[in-house]
Amino acid sequence: MLDDFMTRATLAGVGVAFAAAPLGCFVVWRRMAYFGDATAHAAILGVALSLTLEMSIFPGTLAVALIMALTVTFLTGRGYAMDTLLGVLAHSALAFGLVAVSFLSGIRIDLMAYLFGDILAVSRTDLLVIWGGAALVVALIVWRWAALLTSTLNEELAYASGLDPKREQLILTLSLAITVAVAIKVVGVLLIAAMLIIPAAAARGLARTPEAMAMISACIGAVSAIAGLRAAYILDTPAGPSIVCVAAILFAAFNVIGWQTRSRT
Repeated sequence: MLDDFMTRATLAGVGVAFAAAPLGCFVVWRRMAYFGDATAHAAILGVALSLTLEMSIFPGTLAVALIMALTVTFLTGRGYAMDTLLGVLAHSALAFGLVAVSFLSGIRIDLMAYLFGDILAVSRTDLLVIWGGAALVVALIVWRWAALLTSTLNEELAYASGLDPKREQLILTLSLAITVAVAIKVVGVLLIAAMLIIPAAAARGLARTPEAMAMISACIGAVSAIAGLRAAYILDTPAGPSIVCVAAILFAAFNVIGWQTRSRT
């Protein structure tokens, strides 16, 4: 069954959707959209590092994404506004990564595949990495779900409950780095943040509890991956951007439905 490239692509897209869904909810709740974008942009530097060391893309992107996320967490509140700091680090990391890639000699690199994804080229090994990373992210979020929710709701309440909000932030940071590392093959650096934010934002108006929002977000992400791949196959369009387009259409549709429902009540 896995010999079919469309089957592998579909499984890869669904795996990334499951990894991004619960994490995307926290990104929306904490208003960390630019944080996810900065971490994703740093992944290009990880690609260059991996190719230089002749190793798999996953560990290099994971290491650099984690370093970026930890750096942002450490420097926040030390003299710079969060949006300024993220803007500097995000675009600097992307620029340094692209320059570093240009210095690699004897290696043919398809930058478009890393910037916008190449889901149709996913291999069986890539599937193992994607689903392994997704399982790890889901396990981390489920393990710390109550603590993460409390820290997101109110840091003072978290301290009063014996929790350390900074530790919960580090867990989110680690989960974000893993998600970026496994998603780069599917939707690419420039679209990872979209898969984190759009399904979660679309699910927000449909859910009544945080748990329901995470589950609905996963369903929206999975449907976006499947429908986007089908549309790309029929219309001969880029697969990664097609997946994000479907997610954006679902977001718009659910918002229109929500507005109509609220106007009638």
